[in-house]
Amino acid sequence: MTLLIVRSVLRGRRAVAVGLTMAGAVAFVDVLYGTLGLAGVGRLLEGGALRLVLGLVSAAILVAIGVRTVWIGFRARLGLEGADEVAAPRRAFLTAVAATALNPLTIALWTVSFPAAAPDSARGSIGHASELLVGVALGTLTWYCGFSSVVALARRRVGDRLVRAVDAATGLGLVAFGGVLAYRAAAD
Repeated sequence: MTLLIVRSVLRGRRAVAVGLTMAGAVAFVDVLYGTLGLAGVGRLLEGGALRLVLGLVSAAILVAIGVRTVWIGFRARLGLEGADEVAAPRRAFLTAVAATALNPLTIALWTVSFPAAAPDSARGSIGHASELLVGVALGTLTWYCGFSSVVALARRRVGDRLVRAVDAATGLGLVAFGGVLAYRAAAD
């Protein structure tokens, strides 16, 4: 998500709005998965077939987002990008939700590791679980809002060449990560 936020904030005309929207998307997914993890859903991911399907679907989506990112960078170089591709917080939100929700590391962290690390009181009380999840939301929002704001401020000093390089690096990184994920899902 860090790469996607950097890329989106650097490319977007409404950089701060795009960054804050993406921060909200990440926080939304983290809280959703944290809730599912506290409810015990993580045990379902221990099965082989479901894990394989989720891994392959996640890999395909990450590769698609990566290829799209490289393509947008290429189109921008040629001056063919549309205004909605670089300035729409709604599109940034949807991309961030998809990328976060389908990231297997995010799924594992919040549905398996998080419940194991959570205090016993959070698993035994709706009130304590709610307090913990509010803390997760505030922590995620604070980090990503601050991070995207710093990137937005730095954006003024960044030239088009660097933005294109970030597009290429982010896209290729996502494609590579998707490939590794597909390989690991199939190998398990």
